[in-house]
Parts: sequence; structure tokens; C-alpha cells
Amino acid sequence: MSTTQFGKKGWTPARIKSLKGKTFLITGTTSGTGFEAARILLSKGAKVVMLNRNSKKAADTITTLQEELGSAIPVSNIEMDLASLASVKKAADEVLRTVPQIDALLCNAAIAQVPKQTFTEDGFESQLGVNHYGNFLLQALLYPRIEESKGRIVTVGSMGYNLGIKTIQFDDMNWDKNYSPNGVYSQSKLAQIMTVYELQDRLKKAGKTSVKAYACHPGASSTSLIKTSGSLLTRFIWQIMKLTPMVQSAEKGAYPEIMCATEPDLDQEAFYGPTGKNYWTGPVGECKLEPHAKDKPVMEKLWEVSEEAVGYEWEV
Repeated sequence: MSTTQFGKKGWTPARIKSLKGKTFLITGTTSGTGFEAARILLSKGAKVVMLNRNSKKAADTITTLQEELGSAIPVSNIEMDLASLASVKKAADEVLRTVPQIDALLCNAAIAQVPKQTFTEDGFESQLGVNHYGNFLLQALLYPRIEESKGRIVTVGSMGYNLGIKTIQFDDMNWDKNYSPNGVYSQSKLAQIMTVYELQDRLKKAGKTSVKAYACHPGASSTSLIKTSGSLLTRFIWQIMKLTPMVQSAEKGAYPEIMCATEPDLDQEAFYGPTGKNYWTGPVGECKLEPHAKDKPVMEKLWEVSEEAVGYEWEV
């Protein structure tokens, strides 16, 4: 599949037909690509269940969406903090109790470039804890409902997966010895992406074809990700970059995850995002994924380590 599969302009939401009767769960929708993904899916008639840690911001987001799209839009929020396994379990319980169908789970929320080593309440290094372990547990807990719905799991990775060490640092998962904001962010995104392809392998082995799993990245998008958790210098550099053509809008940054959630007959084995220079901006299509992101022994070990860390065995 080439980047021209969708024409010179790449994939855009214009390809989406009506999504009435479909339900999408999206993490991290109070700003950035998550907000734009929710807005676009709702505009196509879908039901959207948002998963956010800040209930006040989530309520404000719903008001904003209603003002633009009408008060009758089917949108709601379930409180969930990916930095807490207890919170993820509680939110998943509520989803399973109240959401009968999941056509796609979009794992969009993340933190990035945390300047100093910090830990989640479960004792994980924060970036790995939120970006990888929290998402891993959420996907595992919601998997039965996604399978019943013949749905999809969409993981929003990052080109940052290729900017750190080219494997998982199993002997020091909390990075006590060599913590670096970018190094650990890269590690967390590599772990997220690896989980997608390991899940695909496990589904194939089990002879299950009803669930599809996709990995994508938003490119360089104008969002609050760095502002939320990055150091002062990182935030300053990012603010300058956002004023240049090197950075695209949050709306365009949302296209890859929406495509992976809705486009029929999309190749699961590919990695999707903007296809321009450095994969920062440009038409959305298939991007090259470096071989280390599909290192099978590492993927298998990561899965086992992750199950042990979150205390849950994912039954595929």
C-alpha cells in the first residue's frame, strides 16, 4: 500500500460516510487531537464516549462540542486517569456497564518529556505508566466488548518511538540509572506500538479476525502535549516551532487515528500518519516503520512484563 492510496491529498474525513449507530471511545479529548477526533466523529453522526481525568474540563469540552454541533449530540464522559490502574479499572467497569457497543477504542491520551523522573501511584515511571501500562490495561479490560462489537483498537503512537534506544530497557523499566525526558518518552511510545503488532500476532494465532488493531502517529501537531508536561526550555522551543510550517493543526493531527478507526479494509500491518518530510506533516497515508518496532522476542517479553506489571492476564 502506497502513500498515494488515497490520492495526492492523502486520507481526509471527507471519505467517511455516516457513522450513525457507531460508538467510539476516545481517551484525552479535552484538547488537541483527541478533541478534534471527537468533534469530527460526532459531526459524522457517531456516538462518542470520552475518557478524561479532569471532569470539569470534560464538561466544558462537551459544552463546546454542543455549541458547535447541537445540544442533541450523543457525547458523554467517563472519568479516568491513566496514571492510576485503579482508575482505569473503575472506568472500564463503567464502560462495560453502560456502553453496549465499542466500534473503536482510540488510545489518544499521553504525556511527554516529563523533565524529572516521577512515578505513578502504582510506582511506574510516569511516561511509561501513563502511555503504556495504563493503555495496555484499558485495552485488555475492554477487549471482550470490542470483540463482541467486531471493533477496533487504535493506538496513537509517535515518531518519537525511533528517537531513543532501539529496544525495551527490561533491566531498568523505571529508568532509575539513565532517566532522560526524551529517552523515556521514546521508550513509552515504542512500547505502545509494539503492543499493537504483538496483539495482531496473538489474534492471528487464536484465529480471531473480528478485532482489528492499528498503530498511527499524529506527526508534528499543534497541541498542548508538550505544554502539559515538558520542561520550560522544551515548551519554549515548541511554541516557536508551532509558528512554522513544520507543525500542522491539531485537526490534521487527528486524521490518522480517525482513519484507523473508520476506514474499511485498512492494512493492519502498516503504520499510518502524515507522509511528508520526517513524517511531521503532509498527506496522511502509510509511513515506514523501523524494524526494531517489530522485534518479535522483545514484543513477546514486553507483553508478559506488561501483564505482570498491571496484574491482569489479557485473554485473546
